[in-house]
Parts: sequence; structure tokens; C-alpha cells
Amino acid sequence: MGVRTESVRRPGRPGTGTPAVPGEESILQRGLEAFAELGYDRASARELARRLGVSHNFINDRYGSKAAFWRAVMDHALGPQVESLLQADSGIDDAERLRRIVTGFYRAAADTPLIGRVFVDESSRDTERLDYLYERFIAPTLQLMTPSIERLVAFGRMAPIPKDVLFFAVIPPVAGMVEGPLARRLGRPESASSQQLTDTAEALATLVVNGLLATGAPRDR
Repeated sequence: MGVRTESVRRPGRPGTGTPAVPGEESILQRGLEAFAELGYDRASARELARRLGVSHNFINDRYGSKAAFWRAVMDHALGPQVESLLQADSGIDDAERLRRIVTGFYRAAADTPLIGRVFVDESSRDTERLDYLYERFIAPTLQLMTPSIERLVAFGRMAPIPKDVLFFAVIPPVAGMVEGPLARRLGRPESASSQQLTDTAEALATLVVNGLLATGAPRDR
């Protein structure tokens, strides 16, 4: 989507010399910050315009509606994460592949903690926005794990688990990546490095996957 360069009129100020519309990257990032902090309903068009630094009709003119802007924000934030998960190596042991997928999910959550807030808010509401998140991002992630899980179950390395149980076994630990203030109170360094966050993501994923594998049928000795 191209970036327009038209000037923005602000109430009480002349049009000449007003700043150009922020770049698309900045607009979508500020939108994510607003939706994460306020939630969808409280993020009014007027408040969004104020935070974006644009005119009150900018969102409708550029995106068509607040709902369409929200979808653009989600696509921008989550699209790269889904692409990264899809690159998981399929030529490795299923348990290791599952661990890598879950690790990637946790690591992505650490990179974009604001998305975690949006998910928490939207997951409790039966809305078209939840449908959008499920169809575009949640379902593809589950589908990516499904072949490995089916083979692990078939070989007795994992017990059959309903999809909802699997989802809630994997998702809640993501709080360990996004709840920075609580994590620091539990001993995490104030400024955790990228490597420390990666190590945390791997530790969480290993713990979760090992727990899932521990439910497998006992093997013959």
C-alpha cells in the first residue's frame, strides 16, 4: 500500500506548511499501540486520528472504515510472524518440529508484545474481529502443527488431544514472553537481551512440548 504525501489539516491551524501524513509503517504501528491500550471500542475514530497525527476523516478516506484499519494493523503486525512459522523445517523429527514451531510463536510474541494484549482483549468477545484473527492467524498456526501431532499420536508418543485443549496448553505460556513487569518481579533482568528472550522462548516451548509428549501411551519395554 503506497504512502500518500498530502498535508494534514488540524483544527485551528492553517493548511499551509502542515506536516505530511506519517509513513504507512508509522501509521500502522501507532494504530497497534492504540488498539492494544484502549481496545477496539474505546479507540474511537477521533482518538485514533489524534494519535496518528492525521485529520479526523483520514482513516475512512485511506482504509474505508475503522474495522478495515484494524484489519490492516493486524495484517501488518502478524503477517511476518505467520510467514516465519511457515518456514519451519519439515525434514526433522516431529517432536523437534513441534518444539520449533512453538518456540517461534513465543519468540514472535516477545518481539510484538502489543499483539498479546489485542489477542487477550479480542478472545473474550464473539465478534467478526475474532473470526478474522482465527481464520487468518490462529487456524493456520494450528494447521501447521497438525501433521506432526497426528504422527506423534499415531506412534503413541502423544495422547489424542482436542483442539481447544491443545490451543490452551500452548497459548497461556506466552504470558511469559509478554508480561514484562511481572517477569521482572520474578527475576528476569530489567533489560533482557535478544538472546535471553530467545532462551526463554526455547525453555517455555521445551516445557510445553515435553508436557504434551508425556501424555503419550506407554511404550512396550
